Amino acid sequence: QVQLVESGGGSVQAGGSLRLSCATARFTNSAYCMGWFRQAPGKEREGVAAITSARATNYADSVKGRFTVSKDSAKGFLYLQMDRLKPEDTAMYFCSAEMIGNSCSAKEQGAKPPTLFGAWGQGTQVTVSS
Repeated sequence: QVQLVESGGGSVQAGGSLRLSCATARFTNSAYCMGWFRQAPGKEREGVAAITSARATNYADSVKGRFTVSKDSAKGFLYLQMDRLKPEDTAMYFCSAEMIGNSCSAKEQGAKPPTLFGAWGQGTQVTVSS
């Protein structure tokens, strides 16, 4: 089973930057789709970004141009670089992975529970103050 562990969350002022990391062990190379989603208190989960095994990326409109998803297969990490942060970006951020699939979009991240061939991490909190 895929094991994912997020880190890098914290508190930052609006306009600042954070980089989230997700340790994915040996699955970074073989996962069909990996990505990030977030959930703020009282709100539904929102898919943020996705990256395929071929490194094609996809973003939610709310973060496009500000967030960048990437992965380091040699080190076994997935990243989310978040720039020009806004207070509305405040949420718990989760990384996700699916070993098999036929589509990989930001919108799909967190939309359904992981399959038997996927996993979610435990989350890392991001707080952006105005």
